[in-house]
Amino acid sequence: MRTTPVRLVTMIAEGLLEDRLLQEIQKLGARGYTCSAVHGHGTRGISESFWEGAQVKIETLVSPETAERILDHLVAHYFHDYAVIAYVSVVETVRGEKYL
Repeated sequence: MRTTPVRLVTMIAEGLLEDRLLQEIQKLGARGYTCSAVHGHGTRGISESFWEGAQVKIETLVSPETAERILDHLVAHYFHDYAVIAYVSVVETVRGEKYL
């Protein structure tokens, strides 16, 4: 079986950002995503928006270039004012053409 290396970008953010982030990552080149409601505790503690809804975990499989665009966008527009974390993993996927 052939696999293709792609980047798995994972973002965990305040739930109120979900729709906005989903629109933006698609504009930045993501072809799809998976979302789930999550909860946790980090260096900022529990944000006030937590009580308005759970945090959201967004995952997307993308090319290295798209991963970089997404991370740059998050740094420029979210990290300073919102409880957002992001990380990238190199993963192998079947049917890689769907994501690149």
